[in-house]
Amino acid sequence: MISTIHDVSPNCYSARVAETNDIPWLNDDEQRMWRQWMGLNAELLATLNREMQADAGLSTSDYQVLVVLTDSAEGRARVSGLASSLQWERSRVSHHVTRMEKRDLVSRRGCPDDGRGAFVRVTETGRAAIARAAPGHVRAVRRLIFDDLTADEISQLGEIFHRLRSRAGWSDE
Repeated sequence: MISTIHDVSPNCYSARVAETNDIPWLNDDEQRMWRQWMGLNAELLATLNREMQADAGLSTSDYQVLVVLTDSAEGRARVSGLASSLQWERSRVSHHVTRMEKRDLVSRRGCPDDGRGAFVRVTETGRAAIARAAPGHVRAVRRLIFDDLTADEISQLGEIFHRLRSRAGWSDE
């Protein structure tokens, strides 16, 4: 068996690693579900990204940044706040914001209270871009996820996601 990055069974490890019986390996059903989840996640994100690029000229990363900024009453956030909201490293935020600045989607200004910090602010071009992208994005999310689920199934998924996030110590935001 050729192992993949998503293998979490004893077969994926080199013979150099000593076998241990105390590892709670995934059973066949759990392994199948894990791989389906990883594949679904990758396929959904890739499809959403392709469609948003084609429809609005934005990447899903651009969209995520713009959502955080436009959800803020001031239309801005500190780089560290963006990193936290997006679950990105600060360096990734900084590089991505630089690319977005070149397209006039956002601007960056120093923080008057902290000479090392910076605010990222959505521009009018950025507001127009997210306004163009949002309807297509919502249609795609509905088509790919919600249209084939019942209200009960959506509720069950919400409960499962909440339980998983709580167990890991993550917030539900």
